[in-house]
Amino acid sequence: MEKEQPPFQTLNQGPDIFIPNISVDCIILGFDSGSLKVLLCKFKVSEKWMLPGGFIAKDEDPDESALRVLKDRTGLENVYLKQFYFFGKKDRIGTGENADMLKRLNIHEEKSQWYLDRFISLGYYSLIKYNDAQVFANEDYEEAGWFDINEIPPLYADHKEIINTAISTIRKQIGFIPMGYELLPERFTMPELRCIYEAILGREIDRRNFQRKMLSIGYIQPLNETRKAGAHKSPNLYSFIKEKYEEAEKYGIQVMSNNL
Repeated sequence: MEKEQPPFQTLNQGPDIFIPNISVDCIILGFDSGSLKVLLCKFKVSEKWMLPGGFIAKDEDPDESALRVLKDRTGLENVYLKQFYFFGKKDRIGTGENADMLKRLNIHEEKSQWYLDRFISLGYYSLIKYNDAQVFANEDYEEAGWFDINEIPPLYADHKEIINTAISTIRKQIGFIPMGYELLPERFTMPELRCIYEAILGREIDRRNFQRKMLSIGYIQPLNETRKAGAHKSPNLYSFIKEKYEEAEKYGIQVMSNNL
């Protein structure tokens, strides 16, 4: 499946190239300037933002579709990606919401009737390094951008529920998910790492206990370096032990205490 076409081409060709009544939605998370961010996009003719997503081609596995969406939106490949839930409530998309979208895009309903059917969506979350991503959107009809996870604008359909479910899932499995390893650059400070866990858990974490626990698990090593952050601040830098994280991912080893 090649890179997705503009919406009018995709919707017109839908029944020929896509599996009916199923789609993927991706929660793409990045970390920047002390906050956890989620990537959103929208059609310029609409006021509501959306999660990056798409349809599953007949010659694709669902995971391949999600990876295609990620590459189309960020330019990245080989990223951390997990399917976490499927969303299929009968009223997950408001009555007439998709019909209104077609009208705003000047697409005739009779050419895209399949798009108005009920859809089940497979939810994926991905952890990427913010500075590695190049956010792509077709300037003719789209916008895309990063939003603080706590300052999300009005969303299309049930996309707010999808985000909340992703965060809840990550929160429950946080001991097995290499959050910092996937989100932070090679060198980072302990406050940066703590901010990620605080954003996911939705609460403050004791600074000293957090540092003690993170160093005790043996996946992080202090560097003999500091980062100049102000007139009197030079926080110590740390790095992840890559080999240990790769081993933990391969064998499903817990990398963090669930009790922070």
